[in-house]
Amino acid sequence: MNTIRLINKEDIPSVKFVSYEVLDKESDKLLRRELIEKAMILGNSSKGKSKIFFMSEDGLLEVETTVWQASDDLITLKGGLMIPVHCIERIELL
Repeated sequence: MNTIRLINKEDIPSVKFVSYEVLDKESDKLLRRELIEKAMILGNSSKGKSKIFFMSEDGLLEVETTVWQASDDLITLKGGLMIPVHCIERIELL
């Protein structure tokens, strides 16, 4: 089991993201897309936060933040910070 390290949103610019897709199953990728959309709606409608678990070269990281925008390749967080979608292992809506 991977140890998950909690980081501050402000630390994201220094993260080295993995270059590979972290999810194998197509069903997991569809669920991730669905949760990204829900997190974006939550962030824009009520400034609600989500926990985002993503893979970096240093291991699995967790950040609790607001998702503002999402494309096929990137999610944009409050403050204009971005995380590549292929690195996101899971999302929990808060």
